[in-house]
Parts: sequence; C-alpha cells; structure tokens
Amino acid sequence: MTDAPVSKPLLATLKGAKFPVPPVWLMRQAGRYLPEYRALRAEKGGFLTLATDPESAAEVTLQPIRRFGFDGAILFSDILMIPWALGQDLSFGVGEGPRLEPALVDHALTGLQTAPERLEPIYATVAQVAAALSPETTFLGFAGSPWTVATYMVAGHGSRDQGETRRFAYGDEAAFGTIIDAIADMTVEYLSRQIMAGVDAVQLFDSWSGSLSPAQFERWVIAPTARIVAALHDRHPGTPVIGFPKGAGGKLPAYARETGVDALGLDETVDPLWAAASLPRDLPVQGNLDPLVLIAGGPAQDAAASRILEAFADRPHIFNLGHGILQDTPIAHVERLLAFVRRS
Repeated sequence: MTDAPVSKPLLATLKGAKFPVPPVWLMRQAGRYLPEYRALRAEKGGFLTLATDPESAAEVTLQPIRRFGFDGAILFSDILMIPWALGQDLSFGVGEGPRLEPALVDHALTGLQTAPERLEPIYATVAQVAAALSPETTFLGFAGSPWTVATYMVAGHGSRDQGETRRFAYGDEAAFGTIIDAIADMTVEYLSRQIMAGVDAVQLFDSWSGSLSPAQFERWVIAPTARIVAALHDRHPGTPVIGFPKGAGGKLPAYARETGVDALGLDETVDPLWAAASLPRDLPVQGNLDPLVLIAGGPAQDAAASRILEAFADRPHIFNLGHGILQDTPIAHVERLLAFVRRS
C-alpha cells in the first residue's frame, strides 16, 4: 500500500493507498470566497504584498483548514512567482489580471536580471505553515508548469487562446525553448526549496495545456514536465508530484505515462468513467467536480459528486474540483460538499 503515515490520508493516497472515504482539498481553497481572506487582503493591500509577507501568506493558507478541516493545505502564492524571480516585473492591477514586463514576445530573455531572492519569502511561508499544521493535514506546495508560465512571460498577460505564445513557439522554436528551459530549471529549484522547507508533496499547474496541438503538447508540456518530475524524484525520493494539465482531454493517458507524475489532476471536462478506464490502473487521481456546480449547490451538486466518487471507488482518489473555487461560491455549499463526501 504505502509507507506514508496513516495520520496523513491525503499523502498516503498520493502514494497509492485507497480509502473508503477519499481525502478532500479544493483548488484555490484559500481565497476570495472567504470573508476572513477578504478582510486580510483589505488590510494588507495588493496581492503581491500579501503573498510575499510570510506571516500573512501563512495565515491565508491556514484559514480554510481552520474553517473546513480539509485533508490538505495548499501554499498561498501564485504561479507567476517564477517569472518574477527570472527578472520580469510583476504587478496585479485592481480589477485586472496580472502583468509581466517586459513581455518576451519582443524582448530577449537574456536581457533580464534574475532575482531568485524574490522567492525567499515563499520558503519562509512554507516553514511557518508546516510548523502550524496538525499532523493529519498534508501540506502541498506548487508551481506553474513551464508552458503555462511561458504564456504569461511571452505575452505579458493572460489571454483566451495563448495565441501570441503559440505563434512565438512556432516561429522561433529555439528562442522559445530557451524560455521553457529557464522556467524548468528555476521550477526545480523552487519546488525543491519548498520541499526542504516543509511541504509533503507538490503540484504542477498547467492551466493552459489544452490550447496546444498534440505535437506541441509533447514538446512544451510533456517533455519539460518529465524533466522537472525526474529532477525532483532524484533530489527528494518519496515526495509525490501531482500533474494537472487542464484541458488535456484525450492526451491525458500519454501525459500520465510519459511525465512520471505520481498523481494526476483532472479538470471538470474529463468524464470520470472514461478516466477510470483509460488511465493506468493504480495511478492516483484528483478531481474533478465542476466549480460551477459547487455554486449551484443542492441535488445537482450531490449527484455530480456521487458520480465522481463511484467512478473512482476502485483506485486511489483525492476529491477536488476540476479547477479553482470561484469567488461567488457560497460557504454553505462547501460545507454540504464536505459532509456529502465524508458520509459516502
């Protein structure tokens, strides 16, 4: 089964254990749907200030654990810490998405001055949270995967179809490969330092992997992810790595086989019955309730959760959303979900 302590069911599941009641955490469980988060954010000001103040970031990480008793805590941070450490200026405007300057679509990576010291507050946050968590709670660190991080670095902002970055990758594969390699190298160091500071497992978020053709998916998602996973396994044997390639769809089996991830996160568009039949039999899976059904609540929420629980009853499963919890999610619906999953 696993050598993970019984007191950490989520970590044990990532290592292959099966439980009658799956452990639960929710992506973006620390954030804007919680009044205690909104109060602290208003007090501290901007997101970057909050995320780089270890005491405040640790408090935000712990807030949903205190309120709901999730089986996993996930570090409160952002996937764009890596480009910030690679030398881009990072800002979060009021009512706008994040901005990175200069955009690499018209600026060379070699012109940036790396600043890895910008990541030091994150490691301090990890240490504070690790010291405060109860023994049964698994602590998850994370980073963005190279493709998704690169889409922001190249365009300087988020986009619907990642068109600028896809054109850049087709037009100058060597230059784009240099960006991907730089992200992968720093991601290995970043996640390794999180593990050394106290996280039990890490997750790679590839939020925009669904925009790529199969060949580009192999080149820019699978290959760099496999490199990161292999490096982390070499440095930290026994520390699980979760891969979450959102939108990968039919490419998920190849991702599972070729990246070496220890567990696979599934977005809400994936049919859990198909996933149960198509993915490696003993591979732990995580997911995949639609965040919108959590807003709808009621019988629709119960039915959707039941379908997921039934589909994954015979394999290691961590119950989660198919993507991040949304700002207008009622807290009562989260409470109902937890009660439903834990009594099933």
